[in-house]
This record gives sequence, structure tokens and C-alpha cells, in this order.
Amino acid sequence: MPAVTFILPDGSKRSFAAASGLTLLDVARLNDVAIEGACGGAMACATCHMVVDEAFLDLLPEPSAEEEDMLDLAAEVQPASRLGCQIRLTPELDGLTVRIPRSTLLEWP
Repeated sequence: MPAVTFILPDGSKRSFAAASGLTLLDVARLNDVAIEGACGGAMACATCHMVVDEAFLDLLPEPSAEEEDMLDLAAEVQPASRLGCQIRLTPELDGLTVRIPRSTLLEWP
């Protein structure tokens, strides 16, 4: 099972092992990481925006035009920004680290 680490806005880290085939949004929800994901993973919003560690970017498929259009709506977008609903875990992504922007969380102190 691939491991994923979410880095929260305060710098704290939450790591989880997850089944291949799950999306990052799925993993976050299954483990109570309060990511909004308002459209439920249908790529109709940008509320599961995450920033992928650059060491893993080449292991991911290129974002589709639709994903890039949705990212245009997100706050805090960076060159390594992706939608969590569009990244499916594979064994090659073991150790993947993503940063969660404050704007993506449902609640933050």
C-alpha cells in the first residue's frame, strides 16, 4: 500500500497507508483530513486543491485541460498545484507528499 503524507497549513504532517486506486481526496476523507471537496470528486470545483511535492510531479500524469481550468478557480495556486480528486495512488507514488493550502480545508483555527 502506498503511503501519503499531507502537510497541513501549520506545518504538521499526517501520514497514511492507502490502497492503490484511491484518490488523494478519498484518502483525506477516509482519515478525517478536513478537505472540502465540495463536488465529491467530480472535478466540478477546486476545493480539493493540493500542492504536490516536486519530487513526485514526473510520476503523475499531466493534468487534463479540465483540471487546469478548475485550478484557475483555486486560491494559492502554485506550479505544482493539482486537484486531489484527480490523483490516483499507485505503488510508484509510495511516499507521496502534498501540502494542503489553508483555503482547501473545511475548518482551520
